[in-house]
Amino acid sequence: MKKISFRTDVLPLKNELFRVAQRITLNREEAEDVVQETMIKVWNRRESWEEIENIEAFCLTICRNLALDKTRRMDNRNPSLEATRTDAADGSYGADPEEQAIQRDRIRLVRRLIDRLPEKQRSIMQLRDIEGKSYRDIAQLLSITEEQVKVNIFRARQSIKKEFTKTEQYGL
Repeated sequence: MKKISFRTDVLPLKNELFRVAQRITLNREEAEDVVQETMIKVWNRRESWEEIENIEAFCLTICRNLALDKTRRMDNRNPSLEATRTDAADGSYGADPEEQAIQRDRIRLVRRLIDRLPEKQRSIMQLRDIEGKSYRDIAQLLSITEEQVKVNIFRARQSIKKEFTKTEQYGL
């Protein structure tokens, strides 16, 4: 086992932990609290770090569990991610303001569709498509099989694609 340092191995994970927590809680302040609680819990377990095979998976698991607990306590009355985040105009679609507005609307729609997914699918999508984790890492993190990860990511993508297409064709 490698020697784990809080400063070099755990602290750099804070941004990744924040993204996972915010994706689950849908609230910036709650996500910050979850990350802080995660760091405290990891620090308090420092005597057993030598036994931990993957410190990143360990930290992400604690963060995910704390975020889920916080979400359950909040009785699932979360504001949309839209209320906690603003979009910067993306110049990749040209200087046409109308095209930029359409693109921002599409991004908001996809975020809303992701927010409506069941928690497991939403978490798996976050870890795979946003964090770039491998199926194996996600399976280890969530204590499920790689096949379950693949099935959930497929279903989540299909659901989002179906709803996005329906909205794009017929409007809201």
